[in-house]
Amino acid sequence: MPLFAVLFEDDPARAESVRQRHMAEHLAFLERNNSAICAAGPLRDTTDAPAGGLWLVEATEAAAVEALVREDPFWPTGLRRSVRVLEWRRVF
Repeated sequence: MPLFAVLFEDDPARAESVRQRHMAEHLAFLERNNSAICAAGPLRDTTDAPAGGLWLVEATEAAAVEALVREDPFWPTGLRRSVRVLEWRRVF
């Protein structure tokens, strides 16, 4: 099954308040979907500032990954400034 990398860029103006309010729901969502979401976690830039997040997702097609993103409790909050779904093919 294909593996997809999902790159999230968050809106810094919303990040702290939204994350605190919805983190428990977000983590429960990830746990419920652990058969598809192989790994998930925050990204930080070179100054150690929050820079968004990354998921690795097994799915049959990109549309299934996009649907999963929209089910995340963070989605309707406006936290996500941008989302990129990229198919990844392991070479090494």
